[in-house]
Amino acid sequence: MEGIKYMRVYQIYDEESQIDIGILLYYEKSKDYIIELRPELDEWTAPLLFTAFVKAGIYTIPRDASLMWVMERVIPVGRQNIGSILSTHKLKEYDEMALLELAGGRCSQDGLCIRRIEEVPEFVKERSEHNLVDCTALEGNLLLCFFVDKTVKKVSLNDISDHKKVDNVIANNDLYESCALGLGGYYVSFNDSIDIPAWLLYEKGRTVDVAYDDFLAFAKKNICDTTKACEILECTRQNLNYLVKKEGITPIMTGVKGNLYLKNELI
Repeated sequence: MEGIKYMRVYQIYDEESQIDIGILLYYEKSKDYIIELRPELDEWTAPLLFTAFVKAGIYTIPRDASLMWVMERVIPVGRQNIGSILSTHKLKEYDEMALLELAGGRCSQDGLCIRRIEEVPEFVKERSEHNLVDCTALEGNLLLCFFVDKTVKKVSLNDISDHKKVDNVIANNDLYESCALGLGGYYVSFNDSIDIPAWLLYEKGRTVDVAYDDFLAFAKKNICDTTKACEILECTRQNLNYLVKKEGITPIMTGVKGNLYLKNELI
């Protein structure tokens, strides 16, 4: 799975019912969480916080709800004696994951606990086939999505405008242009605050008959930097800048250290 080098994996287990609930994924760099519930859970066996998700057939819990589950099970940062608690456990600062591990994920609300494991279970690997490898925001509120299973889809945000705050993204171009791939390919994020889950993009997207490798090959063969552009045109950087200003050569990306160009505009 993408990002596994910087990911910790925990089994979520119900000690009272003696059933496997699912998996907690912790991404160390970003300090984000994703919970994967087992597919056989129903609204009675799923953790109370996730009942609405399971009722809707959603078993991959988004990062905000996953964080909420974690925070419900650890000592709150505002507790009066939090300083002495951190000192006792040799923690330099408040770290909810460290506190969760110290308590084994247990709390008084239920019989759940967590256990560190080394391998991602097969059901999570299979489900992650519909996670994203990459995503590009196109003109017209269209997302071009590349998935782990090699599927490529175009998704119109207008088709999912009823999803949480997607209408805000449609209404604000700067917000739309902040589109970025989320951790583990689980979602696309806008301004790191509005997430669209990969499963929804997969479900609502229209399949495009082209592969991710095709796009990479196109970029490799048809895009060049400033140095290569000067070689093709047999000119200096100064001359290239003049051509850009006067002759209609348009960089596809500009930067302080140089630009990127389509080769066919230079020939």
